[in-house]
Amino acid sequence: MPRKPSNTPTTVKQATLDLLRAFGINKVFGNPGSTELPFLSDWPDDIDYVLGLQEASVVGMADGYAQATRNAGFVNLHSAAGLGNALGNIYNAYRNQTPLVISAGQQARSILPLQAFLYAERAAEFPHPYVKFSVEPARPEDVPGAIARAYYVAMQPPCGPTFVSVPIDDWTHSTEPLQARDVSREIGPDPEAMKRLAAALSASKRPALVVGPGIDRALAVDLMVKVAEKAKAAVWASPFSARCSYPERHPQFFGFLQASAVQLSDALRSHDLVVVIGAPVFTFHVEGHASIFDGSTTIFQITDDPTAAAVTPVGASIIATMRPALKMLLDLLPETSRQAPTGCALPPAPAAGDPIPVEFVLHTLSHAMPDDAVLVEEAPSHRPAMQKFMPMRGQDSFYTMASGGLGYSLPAAVGIALGKPRIRTVCLIGDGSAMYSIQALWTAAQRKLPLTVVVLNNAGYGAMRSFSQVMQVRSVPGLDLPGIDFVRIAEGLGCDAVRVTKSSEIAPALKRGLSHNGVSLIEVVVDSAVPLLYARKN
Repeated sequence: MPRKPSNTPTTVKQATLDLLRAFGINKVFGNPGSTELPFLSDWPDDIDYVLGLQEASVVGMADGYAQATRNAGFVNLHSAAGLGNALGNIYNAYRNQTPLVISAGQQARSILPLQAFLYAERAAEFPHPYVKFSVEPARPEDVPGAIARAYYVAMQPPCGPTFVSVPIDDWTHSTEPLQARDVSREIGPDPEAMKRLAAALSASKRPALVVGPGIDRALAVDLMVKVAEKAKAAVWASPFSARCSYPERHPQFFGFLQASAVQLSDALRSHDLVVVIGAPVFTFHVEGHASIFDGSTTIFQITDDPTAAAVTPVGASIIATMRPALKMLLDLLPETSRQAPTGCALPPAPAAGDPIPVEFVLHTLSHAMPDDAVLVEEAPSHRPAMQKFMPMRGQDSFYTMASGGLGYSLPAAVGIALGKPRIRTVCLIGDGSAMYSIQALWTAAQRKLPLTVVVLNNAGYGAMRSFSQVMQVRSVPGLDLPGIDFVRIAEGLGCDAVRVTKSSEIAPALKRGLSHNGVSLIEVVVDSAVPLLYARKN
């Protein structure tokens, strides 16, 4: 139950800190500046201030922590400059549907008309359109109410970041205490629409379920498995799913849909019914004819996002949160005489070699990781190999960014390790991706977090090399990254680090790194050849 504050007038700062406590927020992620000092002065012992060395890392850490704890992360940034530095990962949080309350300092109200140093022009507009709610309160005493509203909006499905700009002199003003309220978040489905879906599944000869990140976010993977098993349907992962919403060793798991309209349509061609759950219909990355929409396949969607439902081009969409929708579907589904389909088989172990094949690295890592470890990934060119050789177990086992924007996963891994301190977090990242937010290692090292970072170093932007092949373009500059020494960088930031250049060195290095008491980094120099991510452009 929310804690009842006293009726005695208090300061804006104290009312805000009391709200954070009532919301169960015990960490604030930030990088301090002058306009934040009144908020940070005499900092309380019961709220942990998590320092990041750059604002993109700060937001990425808060995102990972929010996903790990399923509560909004609270962020404190420095005016317009700090918010600008953070915008890339605010965009990632928006696409990840991660609940964040982002605050930023603003210059004193009395000098704002003079365009003061470090002021923010139209501060509430700056992070749009990648926040659900944004405000600079009209009066100092309105700040706690604005932060409360930002929290409720951030936590309401579909979750996402919100923003509150606070002038420097607001924190010491008097205000009335504000009591936290209970706001429900589950949305039940339309029973008639669910009956139509259940009837379609019952009548289908070859149904497919496309599972998206919304299932894992909702703690509904076990329910999803029960529905799939009762329906005896094939299960596919949605394109670019940022979470693991179905156990990838399950016999009904068929694999990963590509973000190519042609390849996705080909993969689903044999199914007469496709039910997309917790994902858009569909996320595409390359253009092409989507024959899946031509009318021969019946499509249903269950989503908690009205916008995703509105842009779905065909079929029926049911707006609901995952758990009540899946529970109702499970109850409505009759037993079926269909044979359960058999999905993809695990591939044979890849061979070692020098230069080191990335498939061998990933297979070895998969077997070396503890059973309860979490994988956070940002190695776009190696994702097909990861999906092939590192099958995830399901609920809360895998995280990546939904947006495609680099610089997310290393700080997110730090935040997840903060939120799950009793298990090992593994960050699998490319050399190009790692350099976007490498300073997040410092925060992890200072806190001795159980984090192992595996850098796949192919000396370049592998995904861009692959896209050059897909688009049949040549002589593209800026794709090579020679001369980066990740071991020295990591050691300089306080981490244990080692470089691997031979296949025979991988297993010992992983054993050492995964058991290290604190943060370890393993740089693996892999074969620079990259797979073709999509079919070549015609």
